[in-house]
Amino acid sequence: MSSQTESGHAKNVANFEKLVTNVSGFGSSFNPSKESIKLPALETKLISSKLAIAAVNASEPAYKNAVSAREAAFAPLSKLITRVNNSLKASDSSTQVDDSAMTLVRKLQGRRATPKMTDEEKKAAEAEGKEVNEISSSQMSYDSRLDNFDKLIKLLASEPEYAPNEADLKIESLTTLYNNLNAKNTAVINATVPLNSARIYRDQVLYTPLTGIVDISVDVKTYVKSVFGATSPQYKEISGLKFINPK
Repeated sequence: MSSQTESGHAKNVANFEKLVTNVSGFGSSFNPSKESIKLPALETKLISSKLAIAAVNASEPAYKNAVSAREAAFAPLSKLITRVNNSLKASDSSTQVDDSAMTLVRKLQGRRATPKMTDEEKKAAEAEGKEVNEISSSQMSYDSRLDNFDKLIKLLASEPEYAPNEADLKIESLTTLYNNLNAKNTAVINATVPLNSARIYRDQVLYTPLTGIVDISVDVKTYVKSVFGATSPQYKEISGLKFINPK
């Protein structure tokens, strides 16, 4: 979720606080019959809204740190895989193993076995009555890369001729790297759970139809307009407060 959207939630709560502060200043003249817009209910909803925003803010740092750590850990992988592949090809490994490794290397690096057709080539093929249905070959999600890296390591381990002298290309080092990458990916998954839970709760407090602060704010404005009038100073104080539902 973008930081702009996150700031929008905080702005809604800030405007709701201004709304509650303003109507509390109206004294006994603010006396709605609807329970959800009575001043005590509004004050309770304001507290819940602030706590909901705070819960999201508290969960975000761990998630962002985990994402950054995963990105940094995965960044050198493509270059390392190129070296691994070259080391394999420089050995006396079988053609079959080389081909199988190359398939996994392409997936790990997001490369296609055959170049993608240009627009002109597609049009020419269609003009000849050929069906053009290029399926994306990219498997660059972190889960997919981990799966393909694991498969590559197991393939290399099955080839006796793959015995590099370089420490970081050895099976043991590659396995250690895989375990580290897998741990970094798991850390992101674990950090996502509390953040998503906090966001769900925040959205319930702010945007649930009828009971969220956006809809409640509309009811408050409507009530104030009915009591004081559309041109009254009281209504003008709150009419400009904006509440936006991002959904």
